[in-house]
Formats: sequence, structure tokens, C-alpha cells
Amino acid sequence: MTIRENLEKREHDILSPYAAFSDESKGRDTYEEQCDLRPVYQRDRDRILHSKSFRRLKGKTQVFLAPEGDHYRTRMTHTLEVSQNARTVAKALRLNEDLTEAIALGHDLGHTPFGHAGERILNEIYSEGFRHQEQSVRVVECLEKDGEGLNLTVEVRDGIRNHSTSGNPSTLEGKIVRLCDKIAYVNSDIDDAIRGKVIKEEDIPREYTEILGNTLRERLNTLIHDLIRNSMDKNDIIQSDTMREALTGLRAFMFENVYVNSVAKAEEGKAEYMIGQLYKYYIDHVEKLPEEYGKMLKSGEASVERVVCDFIAGMTDRYAVATYQSLTIPRTWSVL
Repeated sequence: MTIRENLEKREHDILSPYAAFSDESKGRDTYEEQCDLRPVYQRDRDRILHSKSFRRLKGKTQVFLAPEGDHYRTRMTHTLEVSQNARTVAKALRLNEDLTEAIALGHDLGHTPFGHAGERILNEIYSEGFRHQEQSVRVVECLEKDGEGLNLTVEVRDGIRNHSTSGNPSTLEGKIVRLCDKIAYVNSDIDDAIRGKVIKEEDIPREYTEILGNTLRERLNTLIHDLIRNSMDKNDIIQSDTMREALTGLRAFMFENVYVNSVAKAEEGKAEYMIGQLYKYYIDHVEKLPEEYGKMLKSGEASVERVVCDFIAGMTDRYAVATYQSLTIPRTWSVL
């Protein structure tokens, strides 16, 4: 018996009957020999962690564009916070931690530069529309490894595709990530907004702080405990009505005071304009696309619009700015 087979047997011995068991996965689109060490979801987690798109998350905006300070969240630190919270819940409920972590680490791989500003403008100008969760699936299926994709399991891709509020994941592990994503971004965005002096802790309505707590630590502790307590030994992941309403209210407060705040979001218009201009440029100059994207066009795998959208969505904030500058700002020269 291999180490992997022993680990799969251990899952059946210790995990909840509601867990997604590695040896019962629906598998991959392209058949592969099993690893002798790692069950399938652990293998998927490792593939995501080693991917180029995961490394690029460190250069992508979470909420605040180009903040001056080392402690503001990026898309990568947000992803790691989601993963940590989700694993805590999965472990307490005896669900599959490897599947949970794989979904969490992969859920935002398709996010654009400049956060939701980038997503918003691509959704407007790309004829088929743009949703970062669908782009995340496209990254792992079609774009990573020079077009080969990561060949992830059905369950991981389902969790990535359905991690947004409107999604309905097929596994409890996916449902954990869906809720932990919201818990993480609302609370970390509050922390960053306070750090950036956009709001003060006392600005948060008391109707929410009295339920959830007065600090980041207290709010996370309250929400995670509630999720575990209400989901224990159930075939669902459940928030109490009180916590769900408080979190929804807190999210609405953030939209009104931070996410559309003119001070915090002052640069978003510039970012949207820049991405729009890059999109138009590459639509008209497909020969300037990197080689791997040119190959996709030549093979007929995707339309010009689709490939340009893929290229721009994969950019980091810094790369998008540098590319725009190189295309629009004259460079000085001299004769030696």
C-alpha cells in the first residue's frame, strides 16, 4: 500500500461522513497516474501554490490602489487569510482540509490588476463580459503552463467557480471557502481602511459591533465560531441569522463608506481608463502580444477579444502601469 493510499484510508477513518474524500473525487479532465505520496486534492493545492498566476497575486490590488505602506493587503495576503480561516473551519468540522485549501488558494487567480476596478472595466468592454471567478477557472484550465492548464480535479474547479456570494458549491469544503472569503475581505478591508484613515473604528455602527465585536480579532473569532457551531455534524455550512445579517450590514457599510468612497477610490478612474486603453491597443496590435498568447490566436483556440482579455487580466498592477507607460510616453534618447 502506498503512502497516498494510507492517507486516503485515514481520511475515511477520521473525517466526517459529509467530507469530500480524496479517493471518491470525480477526477480530472485528462487522466493522470496517481501520485504515490499525495492524494488528489493535496496535489491540486501544490499545483496552485507553484503556479505563476499565484505568484502574481502579490502584485495585485485588494482594495487600495498603490497604497504607501507595507502592511496593506494585496490579493495574495487576502488569499492566504481566506485559506487560514477556511482551514480552521474545515478542521473543526472534520472536513477535507486539502480540498478546502486548494479552493481557497485558487479562488482569485483570475482577478485583474487594480482589484474590482479592473474587473469592472473589463466586464464593460469585453463583449462576453468578465467575472473573476470564471477567469480563475480559465487560468487553471487553459492559461497556466503555457496553455496546458493545471488539470485540477472537478471539485477544486467547482469550488473556485462558485466562491462568490451568488455561487452554490457542490462540496461543503467549497461552501466554507465561499463564506470565509466574505468574512476575510470585509474584516481585513475594515482593518486597511482604518490604517488608511478612511474610517475610524468608532464609525462602524454599534448595531454590528455589539454583535460581532470591536476589533478585527474579535469579529473574526465571533464569525468563525458561529460558523463552526451551526455547521457541526450537518450536511451544510450554516451561519446563524444574527451573524449573517450583521455581516451583510457590515458589508453594506463598507460599500457606502469605503468601496465607493471618493478619497479611498480616487485613483480608480485612472486605472479603468488605463486598462481600457491597453485593451484597445492590443485589439488593434495583436502582433504585440506575448508569444504564448499569439499561439492561442494562431491555433484558433480563442477570439482576439478573449486572448487580449486573458493577457490584461493576468497583469500585475505594476506591469500594467509599465506597459501603458511604454506604449504612451515618449522615451528620451541620445546619440553617443
